[in-house]
Amino acid sequence: MTEFLIWGGVVVGGAGTLAGLWRVIRAFARVVRKLSHFADDWFGQEARPGVPERPGVMARLESIEDYVRSVQHEVVPNSGASLRDAVDRIESKTRSGE
Repeated sequence: MTEFLIWGGVVVGGAGTLAGLWRVIRAFARVVRKLSHFADDWFGQEARPGVPERPGVMARLESIEDYVRSVQHEVVPNSGASLRDAVDRIESKTRSGE
């Protein structure tokens, strides 16, 4: 009877240890998966058959900066070629009565 209880304790202890290890491994796998998704978003992904290319964060920031530069060129007075310069010309002509 005592031997049965000892083996029962070993089995229950082993099952508990395996369950604990499983939880740790699953948690680690989730963290690794999230880091993998983050890396894919940060560095981008190459085009695959049926899936278009996804640019990374730095490429996206570069395109946003280019867009902001083009908008800034239009809203800041410069050599006379911007939208702001055109509005200023129209305003000055309107005020002078031309």
